[in-house]
Amino acid sequence: MVSAGPATVLRAGPRALEEKGRLVFTSVLMIEKALTSADVEFVTTLHGDEPVSFHVLLQPRGEQADRLLRAIDDIALGELDEAVREGETPEGEEALTMGQRALEVSLTALRSAGSEAEGRLIEDHPLDELKSLVEEVRADEVIVLTDPHYVEEFFHRDWASRARHKVGVPVLKLFSHSKA
Repeated sequence: MVSAGPATVLRAGPRALEEKGRLVFTSVLMIEKALTSADVEFVTTLHGDEPVSFHVLLQPRGEQADRLLRAIDDIALGELDEAVREGETPEGEEALTMGQRALEVSLTALRSAGSEAEGRLIEDHPLDELKSLVEEVRADEVIVLTDPHYVEEFFHRDWASRARHKVGVPVLKLFSHSKA
């Protein structure tokens, strides 16, 4: 460890950051919509009282797997109305604008809960972006927080399953607390 003063960020062990004598856990959080207050409480309390620095990656739902898979997931959840509305899911620029708003809301909520948070939108290739970010920030873990995607999960094509083979850190799969 190298110290240049009491407020300096120090490296402790392979990944963890230490700031002012306290361990700071670094998490990459992959989401597809704005975090709810329940989601924020859930992810910010995973490590007890330890401070957490979140690096949020958001890929708007309209830019992901095709509509048929999402409609099948909705049907599997018994949400027939949602399956019918899959055709209304925003795409392209509209999805990016909504995604930017969702990212800003999520970052504000994480910061209000006392965590450090920064983030970016993903336009394509989410796992390549994830791997780069994990390496860049030397993340301790990846948290994938999405709605259930049963078809993708069954075939291990969901983000969490695919990330486990790519990033080299623990990957935690969590489900969002409510629909956005």
